[in-house]
Amino acid sequence: MPNLDVNDTTLHYEDEGTGPALLFLHGWGTSGRTWGAQLPDFTRDHRVITVDWRGCGRSARPIRGNTTAGVVSDLVALIGALRLDRPVVIGSSIGGTFATELGLLRPELIAGVVPVGAPGYWPSTRTHAQAELVAALRRDRAGTVSGWVPGWYAPGTAPALIDWTVREILDSGVYIDEHQVAADGYDPRPMLPGLQVPIHYLHGELDTAIPVEVARTCAALTPGAAVSVIAGVGHMPHQELPDRFNAALRAGLARMDPGARATA
Repeated sequence: MPNLDVNDTTLHYEDEGTGPALLFLHGWGTSGRTWGAQLPDFTRDHRVITVDWRGCGRSARPIRGNTTAGVVSDLVALIGALRLDRPVVIGSSIGGTFATELGLLRPELIAGVVPVGAPGYWPSTRTHAQAELVAALRRDRAGTVSGWVPGWYAPGTAPALIDWTVREILDSGVYIDEHQVAADGYDPRPMLPGLQVPIHYLHGELDTAIPVEVARTCAALTPGAAVSVIAGVGHMPHQELPDRFNAALRAGLARMDPGARATA
């Protein structure tokens, strides 16, 4: 298993394929395995990197560094260590927050950002709900995750997929809850007009965890941004209907860089 030591922790990553680089970031508590349905398609014509960010999956679970700044610092180190040539960064849920922050802080390192169901400012409008979630995780982690995760998916999603997601989260470290604590104070809207890299939002039509209006609001503030709404899916479109998601991602990549990334 390829591992990389960065910033006093160890990250697991996978690196396959050749071509323009894509760096995939998973959401809270899951792992790079959530992108399994994208790998066969995109490794045909891209260099594809998935990483388990700190505290999750097969990476280490340190008590420190479980902040957006900490994860972004890890990503900067990863991009340098793997000599990635300005990847497009695709991030699911809070992974979209990390991708956006990377674009804001280090635009010279990446070619674009694709947030997928990213929370944006939404948790900051629900301070009481965030506090209740954190308290519930500390009181009954298994029960809270088991009751929460099914709502991420559209009706009719295979129960086995939902159960697998629950197991992934329960297998990750407890210190990642700090991201939930901090979420109620995060609002990227004042910074988005200054984003210097292309951004294309992908969002599930049926996402009840993060309303699609959040993506539209953020896109309206960001020069050149666009939103693609994927029909029939919820918060995890890349897992729910991967063929539909992959087509939307390819279209978004082509829109950001039609000369280099328009392969079908």
